Amino acid sequence: MAARILHRLRHALGAEGAREERTHDGVEAEDCPESSELEDDTEGLSTRLSGTLSFSGHEEDEDEEEEEDGGGEELPAGDAAQNGEWGPAARPGSLLTRQLQELWRRSRSSLVPQRLLFEVTSASVVSERSSKYVLYTIYLIRSGQLDRAPAAISRRYSDFERLNRRLRGRFGCDMAGIAFPRKRLRRNFTAETIAKRSRAFEQFLSHLHSIAEIRRSPEFLEFFFLQDLRAAQRLTCTGMYREALATWANAYRLQDRLGVCGSGRFLLTLAGLVVCHQELDQLGEAHGCCEQALQLLEAQDSHPLLGPFLQAHIHLAWKVGKDKRQSEARLQGLQEAGVPLQQQPSLKECLIKEPLE
Repeated sequence: MAARILHRLRHALGAEGAREERTHDGVEAEDCPESSELEDDTEGLSTRLSGTLSFSGHEEDEDEEEEEDGGGEELPAGDAAQNGEWGPAARPGSLLTRQLQELWRRSRSSLVPQRLLFEVTSASVVSERSSKYVLYTIYLIRSGQLDRAPAAISRRYSDFERLNRRLRGRFGCDMAGIAFPRKRLRRNFTAETIAKRSRAFEQFLSHLHSIAEIRRSPEFLEFFFLQDLRAAQRLTCTGMYREALATWANAYRLQDRLGVCGSGRFLLTLAGLVVCHQELDQLGEAHGCCEQALQLLEAQDSHPLLGPFLQAHIHLAWKVGKDKRQSEARLQGLQEAGVPLQQQPSLKECLIKEPLE
């Protein structure tokens, strides 16, 4: 029986993978046409509490139900003996629920690659002077993992609309089958409209992320973390290091989830973390961020941030009692190659001067 269950699970997962591949190739279109609203209103999404909607992810709940329901199934005695699940005296009904769960997890991990999930966790109506809008909070979650410090963004409808417009201008063919919720002249702040749009935005981001060219594009990536980088830079320049640190840290998590940890933006984020940790006298954390940056810069002797990171690492290593000889040797090599180290800015000066357009 369990063998048949696993066969059905593999078949279903294989079908899901095939659908994702067709979506990736731009063949399969969204259930609802372009510029349309999603008609399905998931149960539980329409509860308003003080202007805030609370949402729950149903995909993981479904997985848990399947695992729990599978615990009552029995394996034929022959299958159990071949798999070594029981001793000679065991009965067919003695397979533990956790054993079937483990079989299911192994089967799932072998068939389905890790995906990035986008979940709207709340939506709040915001009133500012003469304007009123809905602010959607979206979590970026790796499927199959527990994120103790989740990456989150807050965006309004106009932010999504701008992203949609920019991507359609550059990736017209790939975007043809991706739906986007249309504008409404009224009833924009009802619980039903907000719930439908929340679900639509989740699907919109998931479809974008499924297309390799789009998820690697600056338009898509900067939608997630450029606002945080600008805010963190502004807070750092004004000396609000504790607030800046939280914003740099969220930008770090966003780039990590999106898989762009080797970019110039990510190195700038590490520089911001080093500066804020150092200003808050968290020298061990600052030293760790320096080491991560230098690992990324291991083969880039001409990067403008290499000298500032080396100098910061040497200073911090001396402060926390860590080995600094490798950084000193590399800094000496740069000096011998003609790099004017005395004229190079510090990490903090690099942060202040870096334009974030």
